[in-house]
Amino acid sequence: MLARNSAAELPAAAVGGWRLRWPLRRRAAPAFSDGQAESGLKRAHFTEWRLPFWLLAPQLFILLLFFFIPSVRALIQAFQLTDPFGATTQWVGFQNFERLFRSSVYWSSVQVTVVFTVAQNVLTLSLALLLAFASNHILRGRGAYRTILLLPYAIAPAIAGIMLAFLFNPRVGPVAHMLQGLGLDWDPNRNSSHALALIVMAASWKHICYNYIFLVAALLSVPHSILESAYLDGAGPIQRFLRISLPMIAPTLFFLIVINFVYGLFETFAIVDATTRGGPAGATSILVYKVYQDGFVTLDLGSSAAQSVILMGLALLLTYAQFRFIERRVNYSV
Repeated sequence: MLARNSAAELPAAAVGGWRLRWPLRRRAAPAFSDGQAESGLKRAHFTEWRLPFWLLAPQLFILLLFFFIPSVRALIQAFQLTDPFGATTQWVGFQNFERLFRSSVYWSSVQVTVVFTVAQNVLTLSLALLLAFASNHILRGRGAYRTILLLPYAIAPAIAGIMLAFLFNPRVGPVAHMLQGLGLDWDPNRNSSHALALIVMAASWKHICYNYIFLVAALLSVPHSILESAYLDGAGPIQRFLRISLPMIAPTLFFLIVINFVYGLFETFAIVDATTRGGPAGATSILVYKVYQDGFVTLDLGSSAAQSVILMGLALLLTYAQFRFIERRVNYSV
């Protein structure tokens, strides 16, 4: 367990007649076995189990209540067939999974989910990187600029979806009228490509500010001495960014790629429900939204639970693939 304070050992204290000894003993030993201590981190040792237990107990209880118990329940229900009213339950083995794998609607939802997740990841990260780069070169009004960029983070996903749905509404939306004025027959209510583009834009707009916060902090951590040396050598702003700043913030970019994939797979239900409700004709029914539709609209609980299990497996597979193939290109020693 790691702690950021560097005091050696806290003294005993007498409180209310009771003499209490803080059961935490911290040593100045390096946090890593290879002898390279990370700045600001020290390894902490607890002399007894009560303090670490009570420190971890609230978070463990929340994880148990809202993650582990529902996950185990979904895993069991994925192998059961329950009637819509929950009166009878029958063990059916892998039949729920077999029905899903034979369903063309489900595979269409998988395809939409992959396209949506990759597109929102690329769009979100690209725009956030561009905005973070620009904010480092603004001399006046930098605080106002950053405040405006962070405002979407304070808006609920459902509200963000409603705002984008209004702006791009083909009848009353001002942005839709601009697109139609440019000759584009914009109509996300009938065109599946337009509907998919709309939820990608809505999800990206909501999540850009999250990426922007991390990227601005990462860019500020790049040593100015290196940038000044490159400037004296004649490198322009874009060259300094591409050849110095971008490689040095690669760990932050990799972290954001993983987070954006998780966001696209699990946290975009409200945006889809507020903008397109999975339409038209299921063109924007991503997996997490299909889980809701099958479980709470059509009351097919077994299929919904099986989809939840598959979705969790897909998220783990994508995360493993990112660590397996992308992390190799990340240099943490810069």
